[in-house]
Amino acid sequence: MPNVNVCKGGISARLPALRMDMEIECEGMSRLLIIDDDRELSVLLAERMGSEGFQLDAAHDGRKGLELATTCQYSLVILDIMMPRLGGMEVLKALRTKSAVPVLMLTAKGDDIDRILGLELGADDYLPKPFNPRELIARIRAILRRVEERGQTSTRVDADDIAIDAERREARFQGKPLVLTTVEFAILEVLVRNVGRVLSRDFLTDAAMGRSLGFADRTVDVHISNLRKKLSTNRGVERIKTVRGTGYILTPMPNGSDL
Repeated sequence: MPNVNVCKGGISARLPALRMDMEIECEGMSRLLIIDDDRELSVLLAERMGSEGFQLDAAHDGRKGLELATTCQYSLVILDIMMPRLGGMEVLKALRTKSAVPVLMLTAKGDDIDRILGLELGADDYLPKPFNPRELIARIRAILRRVEERGQTSTRVDADDIAIDAERREARFQGKPLVLTTVEFAILEVLVRNVGRVLSRDFLTDAAMGRSLGFADRTVDVHISNLRKKLSTNRGVERIKTVRGTGYILTPMPNGSDL
């Protein structure tokens, strides 16, 4: 078991250079935060992720985790649903009012309600417990890869009243800014770049999340539902339509339309 850095109710394992500190410093590359009351799991993941080039900080209650997530610069937050002092859903809801940092939620196996609620509140992806650390790392890399790819793309793309600026990670609908999670932004960008084309759920999962579509995986569907709400108009026109048995399509606006 590696040594860990103790920090105001949490731990931070730093590998391979280990040292004891009283507080977490807020600088660093490939820096992740796990908010989970399972201390043994946190240490285990810190050791594994350290060998993969990540630095993992940890908080063991929701309030401390929210404080760290909003005051330090993290590349991604791993958030457990069942937390003392402040539950994972409450942490996520509060975090989304202040930050668009990618969030991967840890849920109980088979608990679809928690998964869907977490995605609706702004989580980018989820992973049920128990899980293989390799799967967790693969999910993390997929999310971070999408963030990095958007940062390297300087092109702007429009689809009628929807505008995407990949370099600045900005999206606008009818001239007004959209507040999107990392995966919502990625899905909308893929749809805008393929306006008028039917895209399968498998394609969207791979293109926007960097992973394959799992069995009974409804992640993309929940993100699409969230996007529909954010692209809604007072006339009730649905811009993202379902193609039954196939996937989704961002429909172009008819000439002269004013939604």
